[in-house]
Amino acid sequence: MFRIVLHQPEIPPNTGNVIRLSACTGCDLDLIEPLGFVLEDKQLRRAGLDYHDLASVTVHPDLEAWLDAVRPERVWAFTVGGETLYTEVGYRPGDAFLFGPESVGLAPEVANAPWVTGRVRLPMVPGVRSLNLSNTVAVAVYEAWRQNGFSRPERDG
Repeated sequence: MFRIVLHQPEIPPNTGNVIRLSACTGCDLDLIEPLGFVLEDKQLRRAGLDYHDLASVTVHPDLEAWLDAVRPERVWAFTVGGETLYTEVGYRPGDAFLFGPESVGLAPEVANAPWVTGRVRLPMVPGVRSLNLSNTVAVAVYEAWRQNGFSRPERDG
């Protein structure tokens, strides 16, 4: 399936929602430290409901450790400055979707890193800053999953 990568997430309910999304879609979720909360945060657990045990969540100390551990073939950086609309990408199983912290998005050095396959964006009307992180992740994941026929992920257990 796909990998959701939250780089330095800050808001517990957003990450909780993404944990739930991961469980419901079969995506792996990678959290890149530092996190703006502790994983036992009450708001995080409330947003994720009882899906924590159904999601595959891994915490990595930094992006380099994540890259070394996962070795993704393709990484799509989701950013308001992306050149390509998210619907114009042909997603493949194993693709990683990288999202930045809620307050500032992906730093330019991350969005433009040589290991990033491409920078994609969701369309918005002029004059607005950004969508909610968990909403953006959901739109991206469901488009990729739709393109792949809503295939069921291979999961152990």
